[in-house]
Amino acid sequence: MERSTIVRVHEGLHARPATRFVKLAKGFESDVELVKDGKAVSAKSSVKLMLLAVKENQEVTVRANGADAIEAIEALIGYLENPRAGLDDEGEAGEGGSEAAAPAPEATPSAAAPADGTPKLQGVAASEGVAIGPAFAHFPAEIEGPGRRLRADEIDGELDRFRDAVAAVQARMDRTLAENNLSAGDRGIVAALRDIAADDGLTGEAEKLIREGDDAVSAVIGAAATIAADFSAVDDHYLNARADDVHAVGRQICLVLLGQDDVSLETIPQGAILIADDIGAWDLARAPLKRIGGVVCGHGGATSHIAIIARSHGIPAVLGLGDKVNELRTAKEVAIDGNAGHVVVDPDEAARAGFTRRVEAAAQERAGLTVFKSVTPTRADGTVIEVAANIGSLEEIEAAQDAGAMGVGLFRTELLFMRHMHLPSEDMQAETYSALAKAFAPHPVIVRTLDIGGDKPIAGIEFPDEENPFLGWRGIRMCLDRPDIFKKQLRALLRAAVHGNIKVMLPMVSEIAEVTRTRALVAQCADELKAEGVPHAGFDLGVMIETPAAVLIAPALAKEVAFFSIGTNDLTQYIMAADRLNPTVAKLNDVTNPAVMSAIELTAKAGVAAGIMVGMCGEAAGRPDLIPGFIGMGLTELSMSPASIQRAKKTIAAMANGSG
Repeated sequence: MERSTIVRVHEGLHARPATRFVKLAKGFESDVELVKDGKAVSAKSSVKLMLLAVKENQEVTVRANGADAIEAIEALIGYLENPRAGLDDEGEAGEGGSEAAAPAPEATPSAAAPADGTPKLQGVAASEGVAIGPAFAHFPAEIEGPGRRLRADEIDGELDRFRDAVAAVQARMDRTLAENNLSAGDRGIVAALRDIAADDGLTGEAEKLIREGDDAVSAVIGAAATIAADFSAVDDHYLNARADDVHAVGRQICLVLLGQDDVSLETIPQGAILIADDIGAWDLARAPLKRIGGVVCGHGGATSHIAIIARSHGIPAVLGLGDKVNELRTAKEVAIDGNAGHVVVDPDEAARAGFTRRVEAAAQERAGLTVFKSVTPTRADGTVIEVAANIGSLEEIEAAQDAGAMGVGLFRTELLFMRHMHLPSEDMQAETYSALAKAFAPHPVIVRTLDIGGDKPIAGIEFPDEENPFLGWRGIRMCLDRPDIFKKQLRALLRAAVHGNIKVMLPMVSEIAEVTRTRALVAQCADELKAEGVPHAGFDLGVMIETPAAVLIAPALAKEVAFFSIGTNDLTQYIMAADRLNPTVAKLNDVTNPAVMSAIELTAKAGVAAGIMVGMCGEAAGRPDLIPGFIGMGLTELSMSPASIQRAKKTIAAMANGSG
């Protein structure tokens, strides 16, 4: 069977969306291929899929042959038609560093003489910010294969040795993924690297060379060079950067084969500038990132995984220096400008003073916000305004806590479902929600029930083919039609409520019956848990206001629920009838449009009149220019990305003091 479609995945099938696509494909028994321009590759191979260079708005065909071919094609076509497929959550692309961010201009490395006369090296501005600190040179020896030809009777043993090394690298990456100190973005990058290590695009090429008589180390080096060259030949900046990932994975396999450990970054001093010709994304993700003041590399560009990790952690980075990076091998001190792509080697007093001033100014700005971490903002009348975090995984808890989040205003449960090839069990969900509740107790944690539709399919749920899945069988509509799925989530939430202040929010509500039917299911689940002797507790039930229908029936809805949370992203697109992912109507997707602001005000007025909490969890909640107006309407909770929390607290504090 086969079916064609136009790819709507944002930026196409780059690493993370390709990894998720492959994971989805592997959940089916059928053999599955993706075809573009007459070329067919296995949909279960990340490397081959990425090398197909499938871009947004291109036409592709999905082929499947097997017992579950129909289900496979429907799920994979649904994925390809989802603009948000492969992104960690439904926040704005680029929050925390977009994986497929547009590359900065690839500057030619050279010595530059700026207006201040300071000689500097010019590279690629990969992560903004300025830094100055001691140089930490990281130039591990290049691995060379022994070049030994195998005898015929040695080949099988060498193949086994190679496969054992690949398994060891995969196990090491699995242990890294199991650690809780990785951010969601870093986790996605490590997962993509693990897929390369397991992919038959790389391993198959290496095994072919071993069968032809190459020793395992030489075979891995040769296979990595071949695959990396394929990536470099593609007319796509992001895919070109994947060549570095292939070399990094190949190096790890070679080190295991040689019984060697790579040079560790564990000893890097506080505030040091990491200098390297190249560094694997896996190594950087595992490094003590809080100690690294900046990164300078000979290889890499703005779309490399090194750049993505640096941006997501606020580390200034200059990459793509080429051979000029060798001038830094013996440097004692380095200053970098990640905004302009400049590197100064052993700066003189004047240059050091200039960089120091800039670093101090940036630190003062950050410090000026940091003091608001522990602030409990209030209105002038003393009413507390809860400033909470929007998160989608347990890995994001630390960032939210570090920012001073007063709980979680939106926990997206979709990632928990999308991470697995099968629907997560009740126990798995209960464990996740309990950990979340404990982490923020006694602050409230608002968990949004499964908000998913045909635009972002998950294994275990068959969605119909819909002309417009954003207006179709999704959110609370799907959940109520699938009580076998919904009840597991509700039971897990009741169990987790024992451990903290859990609140539950229903998405895509458009009529009161959806609330009353959910409440009946909650009561049924509570009765079952009681009969089974399972500890559980009740929770407040609220709704997400994101449909025009919910706004218009807000006064009646307010009598049925404990709180409202306004989702401005979807509310704006539905009020304006303008797809928020369509650039041609982007100007209509403006939350400040009078129609949208009127909808927000109507909702707030209804909630305040009913005496329930009214909050906001859309992107607009973190905008300092809009916060005063929202609070004036009666909102008492604002939930946003952790990066916006301290600035929002500062804005509210200034209002209470009459200075803003």
